[in-house]
Amino acid sequence: MFVRETLPNGLRILTARMDGAPSVAVFVGIAAGSRYERPEAAGIAHFAEHMFFKGTERRPTARDIASEIDGIGGEFNAFTGKELTAYYVKCAADSAPVAIDVLSDMVLASRFDADEIEREKGVIVEEINMYLDTPRDLIGQVHDDVRFGPTPLGRPIIGSKETVGAATRDTFMEYLGAWYRPERIVVGLGGAVSEAMVAAVAERFGDLEATPTPARPNSALPRLDGPVIRIERRDSDQAHLICGVDGYPASHPDRYVVATLQAILGGGMSSRLFTEVRERRGLAYYVFAHHAGYSDAGALLVQAGVDTKRIDVAVATIWQELRRVVVEPVPAEELAKAKRYLTGRTVLGVEDARGMILHGLRRELIEGRVAELDEVFAGIEAVTLDDLARVAADLIRLDRVTLAVIGPFDDDASLRAAFS
Repeated sequence: MFVRETLPNGLRILTARMDGAPSVAVFVGIAAGSRYERPEAAGIAHFAEHMFFKGTERRPTARDIASEIDGIGGEFNAFTGKELTAYYVKCAADSAPVAIDVLSDMVLASRFDADEIEREKGVIVEEINMYLDTPRDLIGQVHDDVRFGPTPLGRPIIGSKETVGAATRDTFMEYLGAWYRPERIVVGLGGAVSEAMVAAVAERFGDLEATPTPARPNSALPRLDGPVIRIERRDSDQAHLICGVDGYPASHPDRYVVATLQAILGGGMSSRLFTEVRERRGLAYYVFAHHAGYSDAGALLVQAGVDTKRIDVAVATIWQELRRVVVEPVPAEELAKAKRYLTGRTVLGVEDARGMILHGLRRELIEGRVAELDEVFAGIEAVTLDDLARVAADLIRLDRVTLAVIGPFDDDASLRAAFS
């Protein structure tokens, strides 16, 4: 399914052809994100993502760029993570030349005009304000700060008002000059891919100079002696929380075991957490489990929006459900259901051109290799009850627990008691 071609300068072209697809998704991915920033330039990866849409030499304004993609009815967006950044267009297959031309022009020839940078600072400050005013979104950052501390993994992707305000054109040029290099760039083509599209990508990116990139900034993670609890006090009618334990790096041999464990705990409306926390006890409006896997670290997280008057009960219930998979064997039928859930969700995630190439692109950028769907399905199917017991015991430990809470609370005594 996936085919990788490496140009002489080190840039990779990853293709995923899908028979009968009417569309194509074109991605330019970079194996760098907020984890690669200097502390005083925090947020520059995300800020740069904004600026790539603001004008190039051939397309001087944001309107010029947007008009071309609107003119082909394309979907046009980007995202910045802690370890990767990507820009993409999804469009009808016969419009792919426009998508490739616009994306390559943005990545290779953006102007980073000083006046535009100053104007965009106001936009990002408002984005920060929106983020700070949305507890359901902010809780993730509060938890990252607790678990990963003052390391690049613990910093917010968006940066701070201070670092955004201090950014200059030189700040962008230093970051981009270090990391936007061929060895860290993967161009992905998914859907109705043709050889002409691959050739067009090679033509536009082939002359990019093969400059080596530096080592990633040191980000040794702090030692935890849990439970570690952080409260962000807010007057509100609902509290938001994340209870986290250790996880595994993205390429860990037990990646499919922890994915299955996550599905059992909080994947879907029949999962243990949803059933116990919401349906039986009415403690939360939403609750789910998620595994965040990075290149060298990970965290298994439970997030919930809960009744402020019963948050101690909610935390105790979540912790009891986490510990239950350690002390009680998981029934065979529940393991089988979790496998079907993961397989089904994977299929749904790759049913269109965008989802398929993004599936491959993420792994190529973070791990340097792509897993075909057959490999993914085989990995899920190979998970055993013994695997679940072993991984649960390894990860779900009281001394490795972190709890982040946003709500109207002044101390953590009742929350700490919930873990006893």
